[in-house]
Amino acid sequence: MIGSLGLSAPVLGTASERSEAETRAIIEEALSAAPPQVARTATVIDLDGNVVREGSGAYTCLPGPPGFGGPMCHDEQFMKWMQAFMNGEEAPPVSEIGTSYMLAGDSLDGGASNIDPAASTPTADNQWVVEGPHVMLIVPDPALLEGLPTTPDANGPYVMWPDSPYAHVMWPVDERPRQRLPADQ
Repeated sequence: MIGSLGLSAPVLGTASERSEAETRAIIEEALSAAPPQVARTATVIDLDGNVVREGSGAYTCLPGPPGFGGPMCHDEQFMKWMQAFMNGEEAPPVSEIGTSYMLAGDSLDGGASNIDPAASTPTADNQWVVEGPHVMLIVPDPALLEGLPTTPDANGPYVMWPDSPYAHVMWPVDERPRQRLPADQ
């Protein structure tokens, strides 16, 4: 059973009220996060944690939370970590490398502070980044992140939220979209 992410998607209605077209739209958006070999067998959930499509693979995909980011596909380890983050809970122990695909990138009204996990909007000093297509990794030993860049302008992998229990590797795989600035609010 996958718990709620603590988010809602009011435009799409509840699982029982959704039309077939709305269900297809959720599945299509969620699977846009993954490479084809992952998408084929992934389970798809909505933002309330309801299973929309049962899968046989190791990944769970979901649509992008409004104003947060784009669609995501997490392995089991990363899913536990993301659920704790989204529910404001303490970061769970990471027993093995966890992987998440966000190959559709962040939504243009989304993004995140690179240094403050609690930030919800860009400011002049919170290193806000709207990332293009990327992969995220969590590791069992934070020492494994030492020596990696900690800013999103590193032109390669970097550590997001480096001074928090939610530190993880961001691995851009394509260009970034136009960045949101504090004045864009």
